[in-house]
Parts: sequence; C-alpha cells; structure tokens
Amino acid sequence: IGRTPQMPLMLQENFTVKLLEMLRTGEIDCAILAEPFPDTGLAMAPLYDEPFMAAVPSTHPLAGQKSVTAAELKSETMLLLGAGHCFRDHVLEVCPEFARFASNAEGIRKSFEGSSLETIKHMVAAGMGVTLVPRLSVPREALLTVSRRRKSDETYIRYLPIREEDGGAPPTRRVVLAWRRSFTRYEAIAALRNAVYACELPGVTRLS
Repeated sequence: IGRTPQMPLMLQENFTVKLLEMLRTGEIDCAILAEPFPDTGLAMAPLYDEPFMAAVPSTHPLAGQKSVTAAELKSETMLLLGAGHCFRDHVLEVCPEFARFASNAEGIRKSFEGSSLETIKHMVAAGMGVTLVPRLSVPREALLTVSRRRKSDETYIRYLPIREEDGGAPPTRRVVLAWRRSFTRYEAIAALRNAVYACELPGVTRLS
C-alpha cells in the first residue's frame, strides 16, 4: 500500500451485511469478507482458508488434549456472538452439531451470547464456557507452553485444533476480497491483495 501513495486508504470494520450494502452503494470500493454471504453479483478473489479452533478454559478436562471434535464440545456451555454477527453464522454453518445444539431447548439453556470476540474470550478465561474462534484471532503467545507465557487472560485459555471424527478436513472458513464489477481499478485491487499476503498469517492456507 505504501508503494501506491496516490491511492487513499480508509479502513472500516462492520457487519458483513453492512459491508455488502456499502459495496452496493459505492460507499466503499472493496471489502474483505468471510464466506458464506448472499450472492450479490460481486467480483471476488479468494485470499485464504482459515481453520476454526476451540477455546476452552485451561482448567477444563479437554484442555489436556491435543485436539477436540465438535461432538466433544456439544455438551459444553457454548459461548457465541449475538445474532447479526457473521462469525456466529459461520460457526453454525460449518459445525452442524452446534446448529442443532443451539436450536433445541437444552442448547438454548446451555448457551450464552457476547457482544464481541474479545468479550467471549474473557468469558472463556473466567470458566463460563467454551467457544470457537478463527485461527488468526489466536495470539501467538497463547500457543506457547504455559511456562513461557506472560500472565494475562490468554494464560487461562487453551486453544485446540478441531478434528473431524471421520478423519476428514477440519472446519474452515474462506476469506475473500470482494468488489463491485463496475470498479475497474485492478491495480488497486492487486495492491490490497498483496498487502494482505504481506502480513503474517499463521495457520491459514493462502489461495494465491
């Protein structure tokens, strides 16, 4: 981006629905979004596939495992983002066990909602339940051994890869760069994509 000073850059964070609306009205030119989202006739370039990880309290019996299945989490108190957050929809989309869990009476009694992913993490650290998080939201420090971590909330959270019971691929979400088909500044689009790839993206599969 620094190599193209003639291109002003303004960043906004918002719900997927709002970003799609801003794209349609021309308020923004490009958006980085996680699929799935409604097909609005946008042009898209895939950026990377990002796995989900389970976040459990460090004192939880599951914390001693190297990985976990969705079925093992089904009986736990599930902490989810509130309705309207795209990541909540992604979790329920890729993990049918959680979709069924959230829709029945027992699931409703055993789930709590938070306003942000950081709030959810604090709730996990406090032992209130478990959750799923995207891989890039996991601090590098949290994947170190406990003895090497600085004391923080992350010390009280254990992040575990999710494995499929049948040995299949673990659940992931695809992150894409989207823009209006009428937006023809292809060099700007390429510059944004290159800027993303210039970042450190541990644990994801780049789709160049």
